[in-house]
Amino acid sequence: MTLFRPCIDLHQGKVKQIVGGSLNDQGADTNFVSPYDSTYYAELYRDHQLTGGHVIALGPGNQEAALNALKAWPQGLQFGGGVNNENAADYLEAGASHVIVTSYLFEGGELSSDRLEAIKRETGKEHLVLDLSCRKTESGWNIATDRWQTITQTQITPATIKELSGHCAEFLIHAADVEGLQAGIDQDLVSYLGEICDIPVTYAGGARSLDDLKLVHQLSTGKVDLTIGSALDIFGGSGVTLEECIDWNQSN
Repeated sequence: MTLFRPCIDLHQGKVKQIVGGSLNDQGADTNFVSPYDSTYYAELYRDHQLTGGHVIALGPGNQEAALNALKAWPQGLQFGGGVNNENAADYLEAGASHVIVTSYLFEGGELSSDRLEAIKRETGKEHLVLDLSCRKTESGWNIATDRWQTITQTQITPATIKELSGHCAEFLIHAADVEGLQAGIDQDLVSYLGEICDIPVTYAGGARSLDDLKLVHQLSTGKVDLTIGSALDIFGGSGVTLEECIDWNQSN
């Protein structure tokens, strides 16, 4: 059954919603800057038992905010952003239920099996989420690293998913081209993920209403969960309320 998964996106130490494809060293196109800190959102999700959410550090300057969120709800949130084999265990010890890793796994645009094994030794398969966030290419969807600016040679294919499924507990996949635009989900990608993924997978990008939860459930036959960001009322959106998402999860 498709569930709503919450998020806390951190940029320059603040909780924000950004346009994913715009993120670079200079900043990002921003939809929303919250007056509340990361602890507020972690406690909100904790109080409503919204599990499986993620805290993502988008670039530097987010360490304190990330650790505060993990402290506010130990074992309730996953953490991603600059995770590698040297710091992964620290985030787990700080309260993350899982660590989320992308860029570290790639060397020269190629997926490194050595790096995957190195981080898995630190976390165990059961605490590792692989972020396969991607951008659309002429031939499909290619994994994008370095804040979604570098398009790697690794495509999301049945073979890739089958191979990586043996090394992690879940996948997190942002459709970077539609992230933050509230222009609708990438329906083809959601359908494809429903076909080829046999472990839990969370999709993010473009969601704008409660109908998108229903659509993801329909397209993926309930195998893909959905993160909603900019459209959510707690992030300044008007498309869907957190209460509606809570009700959806409880009814399903």
